[in-house]
Amino acid sequence: EFLFQDATCVVVCELLPVLDSFDSALNIEGETNKKIKESDASGISLIHKQLIGALNKIGVEEIPALGQEFDPNLHQAVMSVEDENAGENEIVEVFQKGYKNGDRVIRHSMVKVAN
Repeated sequence: EFLFQDATCVVVCELLPVLDSFDSALNIEGETNKKIKESDASGISLIHKQLIGALNKIGVEEIPALGQEFDPNLHQAVMSVEDENAGENEIVEVFQKGYKNGDRVIRHSMVKVAN
């Protein structure tokens, strides 16, 4: 089982930059929706969903972050901010999504935390 997890993590680490690119493309799509053809936008979204689905099938999940309490075992704080609307140690922004396979963290979420 550990050998399978190790192999899974190696492959997933290679795929995460591709997933990050899809996330970025989808965020740009929302901002410049008029410039992107509807068929292109839906194609990008479909491929993104397929990649997420394939990762989920092998046990890889996104680490919940936005609105969660900061956990150094799951999250990497890259910024902190004073925010009266957020609780102490609440994650207020996610810069890069994190992923895990079971209890094993593949990549920590890079986040901004409220003080």
